[in-house]
Amino acid sequence: MYKRQMQKAGPKIPKGRARVFWGLDETNYSGVAVVGLGKQGLGINELEEIHEGKENVRSAAAAGCRALDDVDIKDIKLETLGDAEAAAEGAGLCTWLYQGCKNEEKKKKLPKISLYGEEGEIEWRVGIIKAQAQNWARQLADTPANLMTPTIFSQQVLEVLTHLGVDVQMHDKKWAEQKKMGSFLSVARGSCESPKFLEISYKGAENPNEAPVTFVGKGVTFDAGGISLKPPSEMDEMRADMSGAACVVATIRAAAELKLKKNIIGLIPLTENLPSGHATKPGDLVQAMNGKTIIVDNTDAEGRLILADALCYAQEFNPRFILDIATLTGAIRVTLSNAATGVFTNDSNLYETLRNAGTITGDRVWKLPLWQHFTDEVTKKVKGADLNNVAKSKGGGSCTAAAFLREFVGKDIPWMHLDIASVMGPAYDELPYISAGMTGRPTRTLIQFLQALC
Repeated sequence: MYKRQMQKAGPKIPKGRARVFWGLDETNYSGVAVVGLGKQGLGINELEEIHEGKENVRSAAAAGCRALDDVDIKDIKLETLGDAEAAAEGAGLCTWLYQGCKNEEKKKKLPKISLYGEEGEIEWRVGIIKAQAQNWARQLADTPANLMTPTIFSQQVLEVLTHLGVDVQMHDKKWAEQKKMGSFLSVARGSCESPKFLEISYKGAENPNEAPVTFVGKGVTFDAGGISLKPPSEMDEMRADMSGAACVVATIRAAAELKLKKNIIGLIPLTENLPSGHATKPGDLVQAMNGKTIIVDNTDAEGRLILADALCYAQEFNPRFILDIATLTGAIRVTLSNAATGVFTNDSNLYETLRNAGTITGDRVWKLPLWQHFTDEVTKKVKGADLNNVAKSKGGGSCTAAAFLREFVGKDIPWMHLDIASVMGPAYDELPYISAGMTGRPTRTLIQFLQALC
């Protein structure tokens, strides 16, 4: 009946678009949104490195939900559209909006979404968990910095993850001093906010002693650049300089909710990077946990300084591998725009698993080189210390930053570094299912990656 009525309602609905019909079902639903899915049976486009069928479903689900929301329908039921998990992701992401501390009367009422029928219930639940995890990362990243200090971030993570049975330890400055994390603490010196170091442990493997997957997330809750002050334009976006940390905790949240059979360690150094009379000065020397000395020529290259100590500490857990994720360099935006996360790794098998995960989620990654050339730029040209936190050469900023981090990872330890400054946001409708604001990317890719690990 619906099909005959719709055939009279105008031209075919284009892919990713929606049209709302009224009175198709006078008993149950006042309005029905019909969406365009495009060609059927689409799979992975090898050139684009994306599963076009799944991405079309996410976009169509988002289009349908927004069309109904626009006509004030707030209780939305979705068919699976051929892929319940992808439909749940598209719907779950597009119907969330950061509204912070806006007056309750002025907040937009967000629609409630649920599955229509019983087909695909399990897959729908998985997709909703992934979308909600990414939305949490979006919320953490978009919260103003005065409301998301290292202490507040830690408290929020403690509240959410311990409720799911995840162990969370919140270490203080004294602990970091005892661990000789001089590189991390050098960044924190300029702020009156106390630094924190989160140690998160999820034990999902059947063998509690199984080597853990270890995630390290950059947690700079506001980055003014320190003494090497950033330009004021768009500095407010640096509230999201802890997007790496947000992705780590969101991924662990999803792992716990999905009951993944993996052991996971999350390590998050948290601090602000501000100028003051106590702040580290350009040219100062600091020493990392592994004893290596660093000349800090640019205090705005602080992410690598806090990650250096976290990477050293990560090795104490005898990890299966280490993955660090950080809004590390503006150069990665120049390289990849907002199309993908930049990846540097010493293990091609790990990268292929991550690349395949990004193909499935529609949130892609792209591998960049870790050649000795870039290591030499931050080591051999340095006088009076083991490393410089910035290279003297022009260009290749993302590569030299990755080379710097590599100096704090054991040679026999599989490692991946994800530079997410290209995808952190704020979004400007580049993805039809993510509204304006910080994106929480690539949370779903990390979850998919964990699911795919043998």
